[in-house]
Amino acid sequence: MHEAQKLFDEMPERNVFTWNAMICAQVKTQNLNQAQALFDSAPEKDSVTYNSMLSGFVRTDGYETDALKLFLNMQSVSDGVKIDEFTLATMLNFTAKICVPCYGKQLQSFMVKTGNDSDGFVMSALIDMYSKCGCFGDACQVFNVGNGVGVDLVTKNAMVAACCREGELEMARDIFWSQPELNDTVSWNTLISGYAQNGYEEETIKLFGCMSMSRFRWNEHTFASVLSACSGMKNLKLGKEVHAWVLKDGVYSNPFVSSGIVDVYSKCGNMKNAESVYAAIGLENSFSITSMIVGYSFQGNMVEARRLFDSSFDKNFVMWTAMFSGYVKSQQCDAVFELLKEFNAKGETIPDALFLISGLGACSLQAAMGPGKQIHAYVLRSGIEMEKKLISAMVDMYSKCGNIMYARFLFERALVRDSILYNVMIAAYAHHGYQDEAIQLFDEMLEKGFRPDEVTFLALLSACRHSGLVEQGEKYFYSMAENYAITPESDHYACLIDLYGRSNQLEKAVEFMRKIPIECDAVLLGTFLNACKMNRNEELAREAEEELLRIGDYNRAGYVQLANVYAAEGKWVEMGKIRKKMRGKEVKKFAGCSWLYVENRVGIFTSGYRSHSQTEAIYSILDCLNLEMNDLVKWKLELQHSVGGFIN
Repeated sequence: MHEAQKLFDEMPERNVFTWNAMICAQVKTQNLNQAQALFDSAPEKDSVTYNSMLSGFVRTDGYETDALKLFLNMQSVSDGVKIDEFTLATMLNFTAKICVPCYGKQLQSFMVKTGNDSDGFVMSALIDMYSKCGCFGDACQVFNVGNGVGVDLVTKNAMVAACCREGELEMARDIFWSQPELNDTVSWNTLISGYAQNGYEEETIKLFGCMSMSRFRWNEHTFASVLSACSGMKNLKLGKEVHAWVLKDGVYSNPFVSSGIVDVYSKCGNMKNAESVYAAIGLENSFSITSMIVGYSFQGNMVEARRLFDSSFDKNFVMWTAMFSGYVKSQQCDAVFELLKEFNAKGETIPDALFLISGLGACSLQAAMGPGKQIHAYVLRSGIEMEKKLISAMVDMYSKCGNIMYARFLFERALVRDSILYNVMIAAYAHHGYQDEAIQLFDEMLEKGFRPDEVTFLALLSACRHSGLVEQGEKYFYSMAENYAITPESDHYACLIDLYGRSNQLEKAVEFMRKIPIECDAVLLGTFLNACKMNRNEELAREAEEELLRIGDYNRAGYVQLANVYAAEGKWVEMGKIRKKMRGKEVKKFAGCSWLYVENRVGIFTSGYRSHSQTEAIYSILDCLNLEMNDLVKWKLELQHSVGGFIN
């Protein structure tokens, strides 16, 4: 550019072609200010001059107003300047970019008036514009009109892409095969990409093979789509085969392809191969960093995920979302709150509800209603759409934080409800002891035409067991298979056993245990053991103990539970044996744990905990409270003694 500018400046005479060459060069290097200066200084301008400048404005973000002004100016100039097919295609791309379909309709009208509606290049841009602006019907109409006079390859490819974008894959396939002699590599890649992006992974792989059989060569676009399908299917074997083809065809350096390979290995849980490919690519590939962070987060390795996250200078929303979901999945709620605080400090707008749903999930895990309310307030203040998943997460948060009234308030005002939202609210009622409301809501769910699933019946059985509704619980349990073809899982069986135990119907629990078609695991045997404890049946408790020890899947809570059964019966020798087994297996009972959300942090406290940063202050307050309690107890005893012991 330096030599070109120097030669241009030294020219004694310049014509329109010389000026156009310099303007076009500056536009290609994205130096629009210099291009604009040359454009303004040019003594003579033609259509090429305007089109070069116009394309630069349209392709560059932030110059939308300049593009519109230049196009309007172009219409008012008459000498040597004509709006041609290049101008129209550029402006149609501009309309698609800013998503203003009324501009597109005006351009189409101009095309009809000036006879430019038969050019395949412009017609493909028109179809693309309507598709990207959400006017699929108009795109179909344009294509059908053109189809009457013959469709060229460019127009056909544009319509196939529009169908894939709309999810109309059958229509895309019919258009693709309507004139197979027109198809080229772009046609194949467009259809393969459409199937991959719409979640039809197996069809994507079939088209991939069919493309090769039709003697079309794969390229980086093909591999990127197929790798995406392999990730969706979590098919490691196929991913390795595609990886081999990538190496063979020499397209390994393409960032989309290389990151796609990393993504396949990450999604399939093979982080060793993912790390090897990532190391070969280098840190400059942000797509691969994103895939690695997603992979580590998915496996719960948040240390490595955080290391890569902190090393990335350009953190995209996929990275943020992966970190949020990974921390919630591994129940590192403090980290979720810190990450949310860090994101807010950047001053960026939250792009979608996934961030907020992760934050609400952390609030639910730790019953931290304070930050949950802050997220709710942010949603209202920012005008974020309360879509179904966000409402469900918010209802669940308020319920698990103990505020059933807020949960009910949000549920009742939800404009659109689905089975997930009904499940969350039924579970909320069940958890808080509102069994009548839970059953009533289930009936409403059926009336609205929603089909219950495993989660629905688990919530209903939970409501019944808390209220001792044996007949109602049996009705729901047996209706799962009879009316809805749902196979009960271990948790459903455990709920019914617990219901029998709480209702002092241990004989029913014993009979039910004999009929369970699945192999009894620690959950079922532990629940049955608890039922024996509630009904003080030592003999059955011992049988359950032996079975639990036999399957070798007994946790510390189970040992403690069994020891408590013997203690309740005064069987101290048997209880001592269980304690001895716990010591032999190095099984320890977890100390009770409590937490408080104070000053934007979650404080965790266990018995004898001395590592807190404010331990001295905490225990000082605790000593004061103990003194007050002792004084209160002493005063109560003295009062009872003075009035003859009638004070309870």
